[in-house]
Amino acid sequence: MSELLAQALYSGLLQGGSYALLALGLALVFGTTRVINLAHGELVLLAAYVAHTAETALGLAPPLSIPLALLVVCPAAAGVHAVVSRIGADREINSLIATFGLGVVLTNLMLLLWHADARSTGSSWLQEAVVLGPLYSMRGELLFGAASLLLLGALWCWLARSWYGRALRAVAADRDAAALMGVDPGRAELAAFLVAGALAAVAGVALYSYGVVQPALGGALTVKAFVITVLAGVGSIPGVLLGAMLLGVAEALTVTLASSALQELAGMALFLLVLLLLPNGLLGATRRRG
Repeated sequence: MSELLAQALYSGLLQGGSYALLALGLALVFGTTRVINLAHGELVLLAAYVAHTAETALGLAPPLSIPLALLVVCPAAAGVHAVVSRIGADREINSLIATFGLGVVLTNLMLLLWHADARSTGSSWLQEAVVLGPLYSMRGELLFGAASLLLLGALWCWLARSWYGRALRAVAADRDAAALMGVDPGRAELAAFLVAGALAAVAGVALYSYGVVQPALGGALTVKAFVITVLAGVGSIPGVLLGAMLLGVAEALTVTLASSALQELAGMALFLLVLLLLPNGLLGATRRRG
C-alpha cells in the first residue's frame, strides 16, 4: 500500500508540473491585464496539432517542433489581443465573451484541418518508462515537468527584472498611472499575450508528447488552467506551481484510493475549498483575503 501511495504522489507531482506549464500563460495574462482568455486552451491545442503535423509530415520529434509551434501560436495570441484591445466598456465581461467566441472559431478550424480523430505521438523515446527505484513515469512527463519548472523560474525573473516585466506589473497595478509614467499599456499587454502564446506553444507540444489530443479538448484545458490560476491567486507565479501540484496530487490520490470517475470532482472540490477559505488564492495578497 505504501508503494502504491508513493507512486500516486509521484504521478501527481509530475501531473502537477504539466498542469503548471498549461496554466502559466493564462495566469500571466490574467494577472497582468485582468483578462481571462477563454481561448487559451485552444491555443495550447493548436500547438499540439502543429507538433503532430511536424512529426507526421516532416519527421520531427515533438520537442524539435517547438519553434514551428511558436511561429503559429504567437501570431494567434496576438490576434486574440487585437480583438480584446478593441473592447472599450465593460472590458472584463466583454473579453470573456469575445475570447470564448475565438475559442469556438479555433476549435472548428482545427476540426476542418485535422478532423476529430484522436492524435498521439509515435515517439517511443518519449513514451519509454523511466524507473526511479519503485517509481515509474514516462520520459516525456519528466522532460516537460522539468521544462515547466525552468519556464516558471524564467517567467518570474522576467516579470521582476526586465523592463517589459516591470511595465506589465505597473499596468496591472494602475493602467492610467502607468501611461502617465511613459508606459504604453497596449504594447505592454501585447507583450503579455505574446509571452503567454509562447508558453502555450510549449505546453501544447508537451501535451502531445505524453497524451492524446482531439479538437474538443480545448475547453477542458482552459477550465483546468483557470482553476489553477484561481488556486494560485491573481498575479502569483509561484502560486501556479503550488496550485498545480496540489491539483495533480489530489487527482492522483483520488484515482488511486477511490475511482477515476471522481478525478475531476476532486479537482473541483479543491477549487471550491480554496475559494471558501482563501478567496485570494493560496499565495494571494494577504490584504485582499476575506
